[in-house]
Amino acid sequence: MNVPAQGLTPLTLFSRETLWQSWLDIEAALAETQAELGIIPEWAAKDIRAAAVLEQIGVEALETDIRRTMAPVLSLTRLLGKAAGEAGNYVHWGATTQNVMQTGRILLIREADRAIRRVLSGALDRLAELASKNADTLTVGRTNRQHALPITFGFKVAGWIEEMARAAERLDGGGKRLFALPFGGAVGAMHAFGNEGREINRRLAARLNLRELLVPGRAINDLFADYVVQLSLLAMTLERIASELYLLMTQEIGEVFETLDAGTVGSSTMPHKVNPKFVVKVLAESAELRGLAGTALETGRSSHEGDAAANQLLSSVLDRAVPLAWTLAENFDRLLSRVAVNAERMAKNARMSGGAIATEKLMMLLAPKTGRAAAHDLIHHALDGHRQDPDDVAGTLASDETLRAHMEPGGICAALDPAGYCGDSVRIAREAVEMARRLSREFASA
Repeated sequence: MNVPAQGLTPLTLFSRETLWQSWLDIEAALAETQAELGIIPEWAAKDIRAAAVLEQIGVEALETDIRRTMAPVLSLTRLLGKAAGEAGNYVHWGATTQNVMQTGRILLIREADRAIRRVLSGALDRLAELASKNADTLTVGRTNRQHALPITFGFKVAGWIEEMARAAERLDGGGKRLFALPFGGAVGAMHAFGNEGREINRRLAARLNLRELLVPGRAINDLFADYVVQLSLLAMTLERIASELYLLMTQEIGEVFETLDAGTVGSSTMPHKVNPKFVVKVLAESAELRGLAGTALETGRSSHEGDAAANQLLSSVLDRAVPLAWTLAENFDRLLSRVAVNAERMAKNARMSGGAIATEKLMMLLAPKTGRAAAHDLIHHALDGHRQDPDDVAGTLASDETLRAHMEPGGICAALDPAGYCGDSVRIAREAVEMARRLSREFASA
């Protein structure tokens, strides 16, 4: 693409001017491919390439002509032909509008895909650091939003990292399928290219670093829809992580918080409030991107060998979904750069139940003596019969005569220490750190 790789943003990459330039790049690449095969003169291909610069054909002139023709690629090829002089007779040789428009979008999406991966690389490094620093940090494991078993915060982050890895695999698959060349003439059967059709397609695909399609037609909306769905699933993952962080920021929980700059204000009427600022952007953008999956699936129901109505809807979805995914990735990375852990509050919350959070460990210690089901019932009935002090479950169980028939009070209390019952949390957290760093390197090299 004849656009700078550095300095691109979601707005500039998907601007009207960048899209038009991508079309010019494709017209030049087509001419060069056809010149290699002797279909058009070599000098014509060189002159077309030299003229295929948006500034040369004129943005205002192109805009004016498009308003008149309502056929953007026709206007572009006319002006390119004029700028190329005599070589203009060979512009757009055998191609059709949708070939150029679809291929141009694919090239832009590929640039955005690389940018999204670079941003996610940084986010994965931040998750790796978060998991590494908190591999041993005691916290509460929750199911159905209730205390379940003790874990470490690094273990929780490990779950986020592995889900990110699955999102990456899905994105890889969507990209592998989408980054193909849909350049087959009017309906995809290479009519205007004679016996050279297959070779033109093969060489042009190689020149643009795209894979070939057996049917390089205009009805390939499923590939675009597939990619948008993968972006929506990525949004689902980022939203799940952000939602959990948002919940843990609740004052009653207070296990994580955003580090905000001095002077940040939360409310115009409540002076004490300093609301989270970064997590809410991620949540809003994630929900919007997820919602585009349904519309993307509508675009795949195009008719026959091409359908302008479906294509217009597809253009609208892509223009929103791909830049939004890029912005979302950036805001997710920014959120992670602001997340801080309150380890003291995590430990306090883990001990809030007075040892109840670790009763599974006590049950498993009793099980060899009583049987597992009986051990479960012994503890359950002991707690049912002694609810006077729900904050001191360990004391309640240590004083229960039925349990003391099987274990010493000191052993009962020791078993109910949450810090001693985090399972495989630490190992999993540390392995997830390596997973995140490996995936980050892969993304960074995209």
